[in-house]
Amino acid sequence: MQLAMLQQQVDLDRFRDEELVALARQGGENAIRVLIKRNNQRLFRVARTVTRDDAEAEDVVQETYVKAFTKLDSFKGDALFSTWITRIALNEALTRIRKRRPVAELEELDIAAAATGGQVIMFPTSLTPPGADAELARGQARELLEQAIDELPETFRLVFILRDVEEMSIEETAAQLSIKPETVKTRLFRARRLMRTAIERRLSTGFAELFPFNGWRCERMADQVVERLRGEA
Repeated sequence: MQLAMLQQQVDLDRFRDEELVALARQGGENAIRVLIKRNNQRLFRVARTVTRDDAEAEDVVQETYVKAFTKLDSFKGDALFSTWITRIALNEALTRIRKRRPVAELEELDIAAAATGGQVIMFPTSLTPPGADAELARGQARELLEQAIDELPETFRLVFILRDVEEMSIEETAAQLSIKPETVKTRLFRARRLMRTAIERRLSTGFAELFPFNGWRCERMADQVVERLRGEA
């Protein structure tokens, strides 16, 4: 693919995806870079959800971009560019997993009743940089959530990421995964429940360590009580 930088200074960040795609078809490197930046996070999350490996997920994303930008003629504009390229990433990741191990059919993990509900733990963001302690706490919370997501069955992980993390609609998620909207609701409900169970299990193991009162604190309390008892005599 022959690339070319735009000579004039243009703020491509303000361009719509379809305008950027048009420039990318002409080999516009600037437009390609903007499209990559816009889609990096979603594609990595989707790839990471399937592969459960950061390095392989990065490989998937890179391969996705190569396939997409070398075959832009196949993008007809029937769907959003982000939807189209997300599907490529999903297929690429699933293909790698299937080569690595047998994968259960998607429908095997369905449950009978469709339902909605459940709450997802959300962490507030701030415009001001967090302090070291706050950043550490956020990192630990993120690690806890990532571990819980990794434990979800593959089909539930994908629905959870697309719906609750990427905030795709039920219809968009269903189209991405080639399943019915009712199935999306079912899997999301099950994923949220499994997530809550996994998080509660991890947190409960630390309850015994909350508010420790041992060591020198315990000894000091004993000394203080004995001292007061002596004063009562």
